[in-house]
Amino acid sequence: FVCSLDVLGSAFQLVGGKMAGKIFHDGSVLNNPVAGLMIGVLVTVLVQSSSTSTSIVVSLVSSSLLTVKAAIPIIMGANIGTSVTNTIVALMQAGDRNEFRRAFAGATVHDFFNWLSVLVLLPMEVITGYLYHLTNAIVKTFNIKSGENAPDLLKVITNPFTKLIVQLDKKVINEIATGNEAAQNRSLIKTWCKTLKYVVSIRKLFKGNRWRSAAALVPTGKHAFVNVSLSDLSIGLILLALSLLVLCTCLILIVRVLNSMLKGQIAAVIKKTINTDFPFPFAWLTGYLAILVGAGITFLVQSSSVFTSVITPLVGIGVISLERVYPLTLGSNIGTTTTAILAALASPGSTLEDSLQIALCHFFFNLSGVLLWYPVPVTRLPIRFARGLGNITATYRWFAVFYLIICFFLAPVTVLGLSLAGWTVLVGVGGPILFLLLVILVICVLQARCPQVLPDTLKTWDFLPLWMRSLKPWDGLVSLLICGCCRSNWSQIYEKPVL
Repeated sequence: FVCSLDVLGSAFQLVGGKMAGKIFHDGSVLNNPVAGLMIGVLVTVLVQSSSTSTSIVVSLVSSSLLTVKAAIPIIMGANIGTSVTNTIVALMQAGDRNEFRRAFAGATVHDFFNWLSVLVLLPMEVITGYLYHLTNAIVKTFNIKSGENAPDLLKVITNPFTKLIVQLDKKVINEIATGNEAAQNRSLIKTWCKTLKYVVSIRKLFKGNRWRSAAALVPTGKHAFVNVSLSDLSIGLILLALSLLVLCTCLILIVRVLNSMLKGQIAAVIKKTINTDFPFPFAWLTGYLAILVGAGITFLVQSSSVFTSVITPLVGIGVISLERVYPLTLGSNIGTTTTAILAALASPGSTLEDSLQIALCHFFFNLSGVLLWYPVPVTRLPIRFARGLGNITATYRWFAVFYLIICFFLAPVTVLGLSLAGWTVLVGVGGPILFLLLVILVICVLQARCPQVLPDTLKTWDFLPLWMRSLKPWDGLVSLLICGCCRSNWSQIYEKPVL
């Protein structure tokens, strides 16, 4: 399962890596904080790795093509984009409505946390620059020396297998982003050799032993696509299909094994152990311990996507509750930034300060989000939103795919296009939409909490047409379209033409 996630990331980088590099190349666009945020989302979705997109940002900053201030919104967007993986994993449990309700809620609690954090912290950063000034003060205060690389504990286990399938040269994406035109024509697939010097003996021509040194190119590693004459896009699509097939198969088997193991008294004990709080008066410490556990495990596996994707099936089968997976996810967000900090400490002296400052911006952004949406129970809005979305997608399962496309592709592309047109267009179009959404949200809260303050008309949404307040008419339309496509394909394949 973990190896398939690794190969899935490589497949996405082959399909969209060069495009991501081209997107980063336009420095004037990146100086717009809203455009930078959306680029961070899109690029991370394209390459399926926040560490890859972050490393590109570090390269741009160290090359003086991008300032640290302009890089902060991109890092925020990368934080959003990395949550798409566990949302995709949750789709694999759509067969059972109850499992899907829990799994999708457990996956999207990560999405809502990131989006809500950005909605609050990005305007604050634009106005005050608190992340930039805080991290700049930390970097300037301490005389930090280069250290060791972050530990590759999980990759020690997975690399022997995944390296046999494909190996990528991620420096090509960085070079495209920094404006190297020659990198456009280079493949991301590694086909490399090293020079091996050897010495031969010449005995016949001379008396005694005479030695002559020579050199030859020998391969240093092999994988399945070393000498394959296919384009990066073709190989990426092949790996994408295979990794998704393996991912689905592994997930189905994992769920079946867990369902067979976690029954009866064993399930009751495990659920009670994981989901029970500490005794009074230390109950409030349970969530913070879960945050530390999530951060520690993510630090060990070096990937928040892997950790959240692994616990998503456990939420689906009911072993972990949504209230418990929320602090685990918050800890995972913090844990993935600590590995970036260690990696930054191993940077060359010329780029050390910039690399470390960007990594610290990522860390304090997630820490600020935790302080916003966790300590006070009433502010834990991601749990409520995720549970509501889980209920909707359990009833209308097509809406999960719709949510995924809108949230991680169409909305970022639209906002990016509006921001490229200028602040006037962005505010003129986006302002009224945001205001309308805010009004709807306030009315919904008042309807649930204190409907008496609302006029009779607004106490319910019944005054609106059914298609504006319910997904039921849209469900019928989607079912009709799907059935129509199926019937059309069936008739094209099996109906004989009438002569």
